[in-house]
Amino acid sequence: MASDLPIGPELEEIDGQIQDIFRALQNGFQKLDKIKDPIRQSKQLEELTGKMRECKRLIKEFDREVKDQETQNAPEVNKQLNDKKQTMIKELNSYVALRKTYQNSLGNKRVELFDMGAGSSDPTAEENVKLASDMSNQELIDAGRKQMDETDQAIERSKIVVEQTIEVGAQTAANLKGQTEQMGRIANDLDTVQFSIKKASKLVKEIGRQVATDKCIMFFLFLIVCGVIAIVVVKIVHPNNKDIMDIPGLAPPAGRKLLSLETFGNIH
Repeated sequence: MASDLPIGPELEEIDGQIQDIFRALQNGFQKLDKIKDPIRQSKQLEELTGKMRECKRLIKEFDREVKDQETQNAPEVNKQLNDKKQTMIKELNSYVALRKTYQNSLGNKRVELFDMGAGSSDPTAEENVKLASDMSNQELIDAGRKQMDETDQAIERSKIVVEQTIEVGAQTAANLKGQTEQMGRIANDLDTVQFSIKKASKLVKEIGRQVATDKCIMFFLFLIVCGVIAIVVVKIVHPNNKDIMDIPGLAPPAGRKLLSLETFGNIH
């Protein structure tokens, strides 16, 4: 490269380091084809990934040096340097794609090396490795505005979700309060019902005792009536039996008849 382009020692040194990494990547992938152990393959792939990261850093540094020397170089030289940078990027992209192929074969699901952000997935490897210095100021401003708009939209969506959550929480709190009051009323009603049940049970017991007392009285009255009837019957059947006491208020009919005959006898 030094013989073709009039560049400074800084660019020459960076270019030499990048070329060394490309040779190491080429040899590393050739060696990877001969490794059969998946664990060793994964380890070798990690080492190559580290070299690709270093190569990406050097390409960025190469681009910065080109930008710094842009005013000192002729337009044709600047164009050749930019073409050289794009060639480096394309060559690095080829190794990125090759690495992805080996990752798929090994079932490796690690995040891609040149993702521009967490969770992002660019359509092509060239876009992933694109340097910010390649973009013009207007492109950077537009990209920043787009990112800010997306962030604002995400914030607005978050605000809506928060407001909805607060509204749902308030409604839930009101429902819980109403349910708590309803449970309190139910508890009071249960206490009233329990008190009424106790009072009714006590009243039933008192009524039961009264009924039992009345039954006893009626039973004794029944016995007395039966006794009186038995005495009357016996007196009628055996009027001369002195062992049977007279019932007060009842005189034997025969006695009254004899008394009447004696009275009539005395009159004659």
